[in-house]
Amino acid sequence: MVMSHSSRPTKNRTARAPKPRTPRRLRVDDVLVVKRSRIRSAISGTVVGNFMEWFDFGIYGYLAVTMTAVFTEGLPREAGLLVTLLGFAVSFLVRPLGGIVLGPLGDRIGRQKVLFFTMAMMAAATALIGVLPTAAQIGLWAIVPLYLLKMIQGFSTGGEYAGAATYVAEFSSDRRRGFWSSLLDLGSYVGFAAGAATVAVTTLITESISGPGAMLDYGWRIPFLLALPLGIVAIWFRLRIPETPAYELAEGAGETQARDDADPLARHGIVGIARHYWRQILIAMAIVAATNTSSYALTSYMPAYLENTVGASNLMAAMATVPVLLVLAVCIPLVGRLSDRVGRKPVYLAASVATLVIMVPAFAIMQIGQEWAIFIALALNAIPLALWVGPSASALPALFPTASRFGAMAIAYNLSVSLFGGTTPLFSEWLIQLTGNAFMPAFYVMFFGVIGGLACLGMRESAGRPLVGSMPSVESKEEAVVLVEGQDDNPLLDTSTMPLDLVPAGSASEGELARA
Repeated sequence: MVMSHSSRPTKNRTARAPKPRTPRRLRVDDVLVVKRSRIRSAISGTVVGNFMEWFDFGIYGYLAVTMTAVFTEGLPREAGLLVTLLGFAVSFLVRPLGGIVLGPLGDRIGRQKVLFFTMAMMAAATALIGVLPTAAQIGLWAIVPLYLLKMIQGFSTGGEYAGAATYVAEFSSDRRRGFWSSLLDLGSYVGFAAGAATVAVTTLITESISGPGAMLDYGWRIPFLLALPLGIVAIWFRLRIPETPAYELAEGAGETQARDDADPLARHGIVGIARHYWRQILIAMAIVAATNTSSYALTSYMPAYLENTVGASNLMAAMATVPVLLVLAVCIPLVGRLSDRVGRKPVYLAASVATLVIMVPAFAIMQIGQEWAIFIALALNAIPLALWVGPSASALPALFPTASRFGAMAIAYNLSVSLFGGTTPLFSEWLIQLTGNAFMPAFYVMFFGVIGGLACLGMRESAGRPLVGSMPSVESKEEAVVLVEGQDDNPLLDTSTMPLDLVPAGSASEGELARA
């Protein structure tokens, strides 16, 4: 990374009088240069956390029917399934609290420290589920410790995705941020597929050894207990990742310590975030709602839907989405790269249209019930999801300035996921039981697809631009030189939002700036 602090004041900005920031000129040393090798190293240490988070979602989603028998024995089947899915929703209801606590903390002490904490908490809670007593042992009280551990998971994930997306976006170059950031979600869906595959393999092995009741007797514990060794590996990776260059630069400039309530680019608490960024928060929440209702309908809810509504076998329900999710994971970086070229907004609009066009036919094909029909239907469901997910890890953090990015992102993301995303399995099943209409999950996803499409119309295009409150970021010194030489004709540069005092306009020639 190439940057010089010799000419940059690090004065405390607390006493700074509110005033508009005036455009200033860039020097080569002002541009952040982060080599691709360092980007890859940082992203790999971040992706493991999302892998672990979705590994747990995969386990819980694909064991939903089994968990119903284990933890709600004595209740009617329909009521027991709702209670089990409520455990999934409970973890999401706690996520805003995690976001409120961990997000601003990440702006204050750094992204890396908070991401290490969330990883450790998540791995421990997941593994502990594997040793819980069952309803056969302590009655319906068995659901209480399950809910408590799901709440701990929810608290930790309140800082996980928002922090990971912030981290990856800040470590990525402006020109390729969509591609680099999309690798975060690739890890998510590979993790979910791994969780589903773990359930399927565990089912095959335990039932071949102990008979058809093996998963109810003890097999369900094995996938959760595997989270412990996987978590240790993930924690090791998290210990090795560095802090982001954008955060280090903001910290050196005093942005992360100073709080100027009138300055939208300074660090803010919850009230200041709501005051300055309420519009961006609403846009982010709408896009997150569209993305996550589509996501959790395909992932966490689909196994229960296939087994209970379509009539697929337990093994088929567990395995059906695995190949689809793996193909989806491969497609997400392609969509991220596309968003770098055409922009985030066009991709989001395509996602909204695809949601409206595809969902009902996909669910109609699924009702055929045969294996080929299920695979085709799930593949169709994955098309709008890939378009929603591909730009998200780059587009959402770009809505907020560096000094308050983690906090604002955590609040917006977790409020929306809690209210709309994590409750998708619960509301989808409840709507089916209420109306008897097997297409209700499709209508639910379509509604939020419309909301997300409308919201992205009001979003500022961020593709190719520096993050607000950050310096431009490139992958080589040569790119930095070209960027500085062409700054006067570059519509993607807005130096008034950059955090440092740069060379005043007109104080040096273009050649002097290029040689700096």
